[in-house]
Amino acid sequence: MHGIALWFRHLHETTGINLTIAYDPFDRARFLRGFLVTLELSAISILGSVLVGIVGAWLQGSRLRWTRRFVQGYIQLFRNTPPLVQMFFFYFGLSVLMPTVKNRFGMQQPLIGGFAWASISLIFFAGAFNVEIFRSGIEAIPSSTIEAAEALGYTRLQTYIHVVLPLATRVCLPALTNNLVNLIKTTTLAYAIAVPELLYVSNQIWSDSVNVPVMMVVLFIIYIALVGLLVAAMNAWERALRRPGLGT
Repeated sequence: MHGIALWFRHLHETTGINLTIAYDPFDRARFLRGFLVTLELSAISILGSVLVGIVGAWLQGSRLRWTRRFVQGYIQLFRNTPPLVQMFFFYFGLSVLMPTVKNRFGMQQPLIGGFAWASISLIFFAGAFNVEIFRSGIEAIPSSTIEAAEALGYTRLQTYIHVVLPLATRVCLPALTNNLVNLIKTTTLAYAIAVPELLYVSNQIWSDSVNVPVMMVVLFIIYIALVGLLVAAMNAWERALRRPGLGT
């Protein structure tokens, strides 16, 4: 590692390419922390939004009219407003209504921090699209399949979990992959509420070292890699679930 650091320092001195995260321990440490925050934020948002999509799609088929209206209202609200505005609403709007607690220094701080609000905002934003994605998959299932499950004594919830959802997932995976890719890219909006993710710490680094072009290239490469890994995993899952005659 020491030899690599010396080489990058020499590269900066001879060419002007200033990749401080390769030879400066302080910059490297905060960049790695930002990368881990991005990974954590992406994982929580993906899992949470998929769960919201699954539950919301089931509630859309409720026999209660007001339940269906509530889900439809949620979808329209979060699909038709910018995600940055939603994040500001949660962080600056709802946050002031929450109780505060004392930190270890005796100062008052919000009960819910920026990372939690960013996660909640991203989950609700992507979840609204996921509800519609799962609904489209459900509507592709032949009604005779659902009737057969009900004839065997399955309840509506059992039919959804054991019959409808597994079949619908195979149909909606391509659209779900697109939405989750967009979600990973949208995590950069957490920068706006001071969540120390990749873009936030990169901005600190290039402000200190004046190496904007180099850090932007690094960011491009990392996000391409993250999205590529997600797409590869989703494509592998899609191939594993593929069955003839089920639309995949």
